This record gives sequence, structure tokens and C-alpha cells, in this order.
Amino acid sequence: MPTHLENEPTLVAEARAGSAEAFTTLVKQYDRYIYRLALNITGNQQDAEDVLQETLLKAYTKMDQFHGDSRFYTWLVRIGVNEALMRLRKRSSDKNTVSLDEPVEAEGKSPVLREIEDWADNPEKRYAKLELGKILNETVQRLEPQCRTVFILRDVEDFSTEETAKMMGLSVPAVKSRLLRARLQARELLNRYFRKG
Repeated sequence: MPTHLENEPTLVAEARAGSAEAFTTLVKQYDRYIYRLALNITGNQQDAEDVLQETLLKAYTKMDQFHGDSRFYTWLVRIGVNEALMRLRKRSSDKNTVSLDEPVEAEGKSPVLREIEDWADNPEKRYAKLELGKILNETVQRLEPQCRTVFILRDVEDFSTEETAKMMGLSVPAVKSRLLRARLQARELLNRYFRKG
């Protein structure tokens, strides 16, 4: 979770009064976290970038609706989660689109990524990290969408149960229930993967 600016209340007040500079200062503090959250929810770089842009645009145009009942970051995350979930719904209703981030199928060959990774000093270690990250990302993506979002907010982004409930518009018991279901699903998926590997 990002650190908060000491002058955040002042920046929020200025942004609410229409200061684009204050708004920019505020969101620069949080934009990479919103991007990472969107990437975890959508599982796609292009969608995550689009979600970030939509989140920032919506936050800017709706800044007058932020009343300070929660932290600015919590409000921004809530917008980001909503945008990411809308993106998932749109994607599931439009199955004919092709993402540039998806592997390319070649005749008689295994799928190849469109982008080639930049290799670091230690290729073996980098490969192991990438493999583990891929396994974990695939596991998270296979969770039920409602459970996945709660899982990401609680276990990846490290929000409290209460903050997660507020962002998701759920009760605390509902968040706990979905989180337990997500953790059990993740455990089962990882157990299956490592048993067969």
C-alpha cells in the first residue's frame, strides 16, 4: 500500500476546487498501484492501462463527489475496481476480440509471446521468478471474479477487511466469506498444479 502525502487533505481540497495540478500530484502518488490492481483483476496489460486511464478520468470529473468520508486512495481504488470489473464484463460479452498481449499461435509450433522479455544478468533466476509469477497469476485469474477481487484487495494490496468491504460495497462478513472461498480455491488450484508438476 502506498505511503500518503502529508499535505493530502490540502491537495484534495484544491483538486475539488478544480486545480488540475493538485489532482495530478495526488494521482501520481497512486497511479502505479491502481495499474497493478487493474492488471491483477483483468490479467491483461492493455486492459489495465485502459482501466487506469478511465479511473483517473472518472476521478477527475467526479472529484466534487469525494467528501473525505474515506481516504482519497480508498476512493480511487473503488473507482479502479469498478472500472476493472466493467472491463471484465465487457470482455466476456465480446469474445471475438484478440488481445495483443496474448500469445500468437503458429502452425505446428507452441504459442509465442508477442513481446520478447529483456533478460537480466541471471537468466535462471529470472525464469524461475517469471514461472512462479505466471503460475500465481493464472491461479488468481481462475478464481471466481467476486472472490478474485476481494482476494486481490486483501491479500495482494493488503487492505483491511473493513476497507475492502467499503470499496466493494459489501458487509464485512461477506468479504470474509468471499476471501475464505478465494483462499480455498487458490489452495486447491495450486495443490493440483504442484502435484502434477
